[in-house]
Amino acid sequence: MTTLAVALAMAWPHVESTRRLVAEVDPSGGDLAMRFGLPATPGLVSLAAAARRTRDPAMVWDHTQTLPGGVRALVAPPGGTHARAALSTLATAPDEPLLPIVARDTSVVVLADCGRVDPASPAEAIARCADALVLVTGTQGDDLAHAAARLGELARWTPRPGLLLTGDGYPTVDVERELGIPAIGRLPHDPVTAATLTGHRQPPARRRGTNGGLARHAAALARTLAVPVSPMAPLPGSVPAGVPGVPAQQVRRPGGVPITPPAFGLRTASAPHRVGDPRHNGHQPSTSGKEPRS
Repeated sequence: MTTLAVALAMAWPHVESTRRLVAEVDPSGGDLAMRFGLPATPGLVSLAAAARRTRDPAMVWDHTQTLPGGVRALVAPPGGTHARAALSTLATAPDEPLLPIVARDTSVVVLADCGRVDPASPAEAIARCADALVLVTGTQGDDLAHAAARLGELARWTPRPGLLLTGDGYPTVDVERELGIPAIGRLPHDPVTAATLTGHRQPPARRRGTNGGLARHAAALARTLAVPVSPMAPLPGSVPAGVPGVPAQQVRRPGGVPITPPAFGLRTASAPHRVGDPRHNGHQPSTSGKEPRS
């Protein structure tokens, strides 16, 4: 989710000592350049070309641009053809992708927008290196049915899957029961803040009294993702009945240890700091294709 990635980067704690990078590595293409009026280059395509000549991780920053608040962005082209080709080049590097190497610097946080959890995605090599891999889904029945179908694939990408819910729908505890994975939070429907984060301006009449709390929830989630793993009791075995039409899943892995929940009181999953893969627009509780995005 591009909007969430930007929100997390802007709200990340200790910004005075942390370099924040939002990386668009969605094989279907990116949105940031268009939303913020940025040129297509430098970006993901120019980085892929440079990576053929050198493997110096420091050069990644030469292919980024600045967003409001001092966040750096590695922008992807809007077309999927060029984005997928660039990602394939980076993912098939002889050693490992450059972004995870950059993220090992303790003064850097990389928030990678990896797109849908699809088999054979060229973003998989980056996602597998993430300290926290987050699957974002709406909470209506159709959203959750598609999320359930994707969780098995996500579990093969990482032993530390995290589930982030958006919008109105089934209660969080019911979703956790049916999908077999704890939620790291739940984002509200807040189109005004989402529009601001994506470079759009709302008329004053729309801005007054319509803040659904996306910024506040993103800040709490950022604080949670920025702390080391801390053990906590597992989810209770007995919770209310599940979600009709959603097949029961048991994909939780031993590595998916919950940690202390953020300030807004939602249960959290394993999420050490540095690299996260947030997806799904905060102002859109469901994706157009009714598929979850990671």
